[in-house]
Amino acid sequence: MISLRLHLRRMPEKPEPWSGYNIGMDTVHGSEPSRAEIDSLQGPALVEFGAAWCGYCRAARPLIASALSGAPPVRYIRIEDGKGRRLGRSFGVKLWPTLIFLKDGKEIARLVRPENPGLIQRALENICKDA
Repeated sequence: MISLRLHLRRMPEKPEPWSGYNIGMDTVHGSEPSRAEIDSLQGPALVEFGAAWCGYCRAARPLIASALSGAPPVRYIRIEDGKGRRLGRSFGVKLWPTLIFLKDGKEIARLVRPENPGLIQRALENICKDA
């Protein structure tokens, strides 16, 4: 009997779900909101487009969490993006993660593949002014 061993990147037995609730944050469960729903949001909001398997997205998660922990309350929506997903296309998302900072449904700032929590924090402060 021949035994073959494949050296594949080890995936966690129970991967982190892309959807779920974080403290004080909204996330999408299974289906994405429509563009009209996003455009009608009131107050400050952060919409993150990415994919659960994306290495850049996983690397950005602690940076986003760090920035959000020091920010005023912000509606935070994580959206699983990919082929055939219209919402990401409607925002012109080309790379993941893309963070879109909204105030009353209007885009105020955008960060693509953020590497610095300070940049995220500044964008959050900008959308939270006078909120």
